[in-house]
Amino acid sequence: MSKSGGENVPELVIISGMSGAGRSTAAKCLEDLGWFVVDNLPPSLIPTMVDLGARSQGAVARIGAVVDVRGRSFFDDLLASLEDLERRGVRLRVLFLEASDDALVRRFESVRRPHPLQGDGRIVDGIEQERTLLRDLRGEADLVIDTSSLNVHELRAKMDAQFSDDQEPQLRATVMSFGFKYGLPVDADLVVDCRFLPNPHWVPELRPRTGTDEEVARYVFDQPGAKEFLDQYADLLRIVTEGYRREGKRYMTLAVGCTGGKHRSVAMSERLAKRLIADGLETVLVHRDMGRE
Repeated sequence: MSKSGGENVPELVIISGMSGAGRSTAAKCLEDLGWFVVDNLPPSLIPTMVDLGARSQGAVARIGAVVDVRGRSFFDDLLASLEDLERRGVRLRVLFLEASDDALVRRFESVRRPHPLQGDGRIVDGIEQERTLLRDLRGEADLVIDTSSLNVHELRAKMDAQFSDDQEPQLRATVMSFGFKYGLPVDADLVVDCRFLPNPHWVPELRPRTGTDEEVARYVFDQPGAKEFLDQYADLLRIVTEGYRREGKRYMTLAVGCTGGKHRSVAMSERLAKRLIADGLETVLVHRDMGRE
């Protein structure tokens, strides 16, 4: 959805997503990065805010607008406003904050607050209704961040990677191992499936260990095709990351999966992370489901 605007037209980021997924934290991060942020702005007023920024002679160069279901019937106005801004060539991005139902329920219960859409029902009823309302906007988003397993500091790091005003944007990567039986990471940019390799789970002496164990890693990479896959996928990643850099993308999540997220995906993600680091990419390694069984 990104567009390029005129010299004095401010850059605009729409912050939306699930209630409880971290919109307020994301907005505070933008403020700390020097953005002018307006919370709960009626969508019909977004073009007016951009016009005011354009008249500020550069004083308001970057605007963040938080929009959410508190506006209830805001979606028609929002889509109309976004279409108007795109026609005018405004540089626009939509950030969508996502989280799992379990994580959202825990957060609402911890602060003893109702979901804004639950009415007389349960928290999960409000979450389901909100997901339905936000489905189209999520599909239009330029960036989706899943905060289910993120703390405040990790969310701030992702925001900084995407929205800081460094003259030379630096691409940062997260390599995340996961188990397909626990679901795909919703914020993955790339997904690697390691289930084509024999599973160490069926080797009794390897079953209790993980892919961080040298014997498990040796077993995985002794299988036909494993080393070739690693080498060729690492070559492909060089092409992809160079393209991301040219496009100004600041953050990439590579999800590496196997059945349970314990053996093959862990071993493969460890090696892929090392390749990315060797290529000069700032890389964080996360094993999402290791130890979950």
